[in-house]
Amino acid sequence: MNLFAGRRLKMTDKIVVLSTCGSAEDARRIAHKLVESRVAACVSIVPQVESVYRWQGAVESAAEWLLVIKSSRERFAGLREAIQAIHPYEVPEILALPVVDGAANYLAWLAESVAEDAR
Repeated sequence: MNLFAGRRLKMTDKIVVLSTCGSAEDARRIAHKLVESRVAACVSIVPQVESVYRWQGAVESAAEWLLVIKSSRERFAGLREAIQAIHPYEVPEILALPVVDGAANYLAWLAESVAEDAR
């Protein structure tokens, strides 16, 4: 069943970015830096997810903290650069997913929170 059949979807300029890190301290430090620098409106920290991945030819697993980062396409380059500058991983996960739609008041708050001119 296609939930979107027959509906015209409007794409927003908002994104959700996923990243993981190896400790609660790193997660909090990264989250605070992203919000303070206004490249993210909000970062939700999901504790202790288990990640299974291939690294240097071997299958590994690790407990990680998932960062769910709310931002905009316009701010993504700065967000990506900020994560790469402060993240302890050699290859940090940085995946941007589009936000198709959302509550108008939440999307307005998000836009205001990442506006460069609001500094």
